[in-house]
Amino acid sequence: MNLLLKAIILSLCFPALPALASEGAAPHNLTASVAGITALILFIAAYALVIMEEKIHLRKSKPVLIAAGVIWVLIGITFKALGEPDAAHNAIMNNLLEYAELFLFLLVAMTYINSMEERNVFQALRSWLVSRGFSLRMVFWLTGLLAFLISPVADNLTTALLMGAVVMAVGGSNQRFVVMACINVVVGANAGGAFSPFGDITTLMVWQKGMVAFQEFFALFLPALVNWLVPAFIMNFMISKEKPSAMDEKVHMKFGARRIIILFLLTIVTAVSFHNFLHLPPAAGMMLGLGYLGFFSYYIKMHEHAAFMSDPALHVGIASEFDSDTNHGFNLFSRIAAAEWDTLLFFYGVIMCVGGLGQFGYLAMASQFMYQDLGAFNANVLVGVVSSIVDNIPVMFAVLTMEPEMSHGHWLLVTLTAGVGGSLLSIGSAAGVALMGSARGIYTFGRHLVFTPIIALGYVASIAVHMLVNARYFH
Repeated sequence: MNLLLKAIILSLCFPALPALASEGAAPHNLTASVAGITALILFIAAYALVIMEEKIHLRKSKPVLIAAGVIWVLIGITFKALGEPDAAHNAIMNNLLEYAELFLFLLVAMTYINSMEERNVFQALRSWLVSRGFSLRMVFWLTGLLAFLISPVADNLTTALLMGAVVMAVGGSNQRFVVMACINVVVGANAGGAFSPFGDITTLMVWQKGMVAFQEFFALFLPALVNWLVPAFIMNFMISKEKPSAMDEKVHMKFGARRIIILFLLTIVTAVSFHNFLHLPPAAGMMLGLGYLGFFSYYIKMHEHAAFMSDPALHVGIASEFDSDTNHGFNLFSRIAAAEWDTLLFFYGVIMCVGGLGQFGYLAMASQFMYQDLGAFNANVLVGVVSSIVDNIPVMFAVLTMEPEMSHGHWLLVTLTAGVGGSLLSIGSAAGVALMGSARGIYTFGRHLVFTPIIALGYVASIAVHMLVNARYFH
């Protein structure tokens, strides 16, 4: 009975293939097997639900978690039938390690961003901007520039939401201005994230994988700047010089806000030092940085609690934030709990899905087509275009898993295109999706699409500038 069951499994998994068990660790070509095709269909179906998240209101992590689990069940059955049960175990452990490093890094970064938000850092910046009485054209340039400069340190989602709030506060009922300013913010945030390991998940993945050194990312600064400036310059002439009245809005940062900013910068330095000088994972440096914040959060709580106890009338805002058990104002663990858990779990699902498809041989097939048949340049340009339709995270993870042989210049190129390609469509990046939600009915997919040719000019120009100014990296 056992032999019959094994024969049935083998016939399902490998109908067009002979016995493929081997001693080597390379993935088998199981793309034509029932299990392989089923895994591919599962991933496509799950990602279709991810793309429709805004329509069906199903969190994006849920379908990919299901798909990831089932795909690895198929892998486990397949490799067991091949007589290689350890191969499936080793493969999933490698993927889990990659995710663990990414997860810890992002969790610390999100905790710092949430802490700065709780201390009113971003709200204070927003209130300063809307109270200055700038013209619409000046607001257009300032929000775009700040999006470009803030996103290399903060994530492009937070940056876009912050600048989008400024745009909508100043633009009011002027829908034309709001649409173009939102597009400018999305392009600026995505471009700014492309030249920093901390600016986007894809750049972080490239850095942690060791494909590009920390300091080499800054070679992409000029191409990324051009990517934002070209469409911004063209849209600039469509923006009115009208000067709306200044809004009387004042928000003050809470106690310790500036020091949290400094600690975040120190945490980034720690992570870079761990990677560059100690050859340790950057995530380990980030976790040490979380310790910095942990100790400082204790100081904040003691300070605010003492202030509240001495004069409650002056600290009504703090009283509402006290936890009845801990009797503290600022709570580090509540900041950790406020992290984007849907996003973190989505990354797990994506990494496990793409890694699973790699075990069936799909990534090897894609690598052959893209990097051998099309060539590295065409393939890397295509990655950016695909990133505007499919999230750039699975695309970049697939490229990193393929590990095609190409020059350093091409690794920088794919880092650039994966980062800025998402600006071509509003659904191509977290920044665009977030602004479609906050400016619902005004900034839409269709209205962004009208300006896609202008954004594409910036995309092409950034690639040309990279090929020109970074020519030394292509040898």
